[in-house]
Amino acid sequence: MIEFGGGPTVTRLTVDDVYQYICGVCFKTGPPGTVGAETEWLVVEASDPSAHVPARRVRALVEAAGPPAGGSRITYEPGGQLELSSAPFPGLAPLHAALAGDIAHVRDALAPAGLALAGHGVDPVRRPYFQAEHPRYQCMRDFFTASGYADAGLAMMCSTASVQVCLDIGADTADAARRWRLAHALGPVLVAAFANSPLRAGRRTGLRSSRQGIWTELDPARTLPVLRDGADADPAEAWTRYALDAQVMLVKTAAGTWVSDPGMSFREWIDKGEPGEADLDYHLSTLFPPVRPRGWLELRMIDALPARYWPVPVAVAAALLDDPAASAVAEAATEPVADRWADAARCGLSDAALAAAARTCVRAALDALPRLGASALVPLVDEYARRYVESGRSPADDESRTPSEEDLAWQG
Repeated sequence: MIEFGGGPTVTRLTVDDVYQYICGVCFKTGPPGTVGAETEWLVVEASDPSAHVPARRVRALVEAAGPPAGGSRITYEPGGQLELSSAPFPGLAPLHAALAGDIAHVRDALAPAGLALAGHGVDPVRRPYFQAEHPRYQCMRDFFTASGYADAGLAMMCSTASVQVCLDIGADTADAARRWRLAHALGPVLVAAFANSPLRAGRRTGLRSSRQGIWTELDPARTLPVLRDGADADPAEAWTRYALDAQVMLVKTAAGTWVSDPGMSFREWIDKGEPGEADLDYHLSTLFPPVRPRGWLELRMIDALPARYWPVPVAVAAALLDDPAASAVAEAATEPVADRWADAARCGLSDAALAAAARTCVRAALDALPRLGASALVPLVDEYARRYVESGRSPADDESRTPSEEDLAWQG
């Protein structure tokens, strides 16, 4: 999470300033082609996945191994989940090579201590265990508690993990609007095709993606899709409204203390004449819609996957947004299911319409990958498609798979 600016600010914001900032920073346009990814992992004891692993122990092991060669940034979520955020790369092939190497670097650092990285959208066995020491996370927990979302907030912070795909905004304003609409329309298909969290704390939830279910249980003003009920002509205006209407989660005062839930929206804070640009930047980082604009499009709706398959959603999403022919196919295929987020979380690809859209989209992505210089990823994407998508399944439907079994068995 980005550090909050805090302290005195020379220039106070107006609503128009917020819009101009979002236009110039969050929706900064340029030629597409850059790709990034963030992979979150549960850290487990290989011999006992039900045991909680102290985050300090994991940090010490990873730090002792030195920084990963591919340039990924390693951070930790409040429950001890480990996240690798790649550098931006000019295409899928170099991204895959670098991030795969960095994941292996971390895995090798943990293995001698009997620890492993496990890919699940929600911890299938352990209950949430809050381990964060930074006051911002404590304030976040307090905010969700005060807002009536204590259980979902703690589960989101401590028990969830995802694969996030980061893609360019677009070549120009019109292209940015098209990619914005397509990213949202793809959301339910990506939720369904990569659903991997049917269990939560040892119990079946009735959802294929319990992670998506947890997000929908949270403060809707900061977790619902920005684009819904039709297509907004101006994505920057939609994101501005979303940001202004959301409650301020936490404030760092000039004295250096943190205040949770100050009881006002960002619009109301502006009316008081108090926030500056650093405050806006931090506020935007506390909003968690499934598609978040940050100077790039951050696709946040995909469950963490068995270790072998994390590159698949990255390749599929990048191909469908960056390749013109694949984009056209995806736009048509997703139109009937663009708003079916709840069905995607509950049914996965057992829903016939979502399954049809997923098959069409993945086939289009497979066709596009060689055009994007990513032919080496075709066999893995095809393997995933044959194992799951073509038969209307996702990893959540692998009922015989014990928690972490596939992760612990996979060696590269």
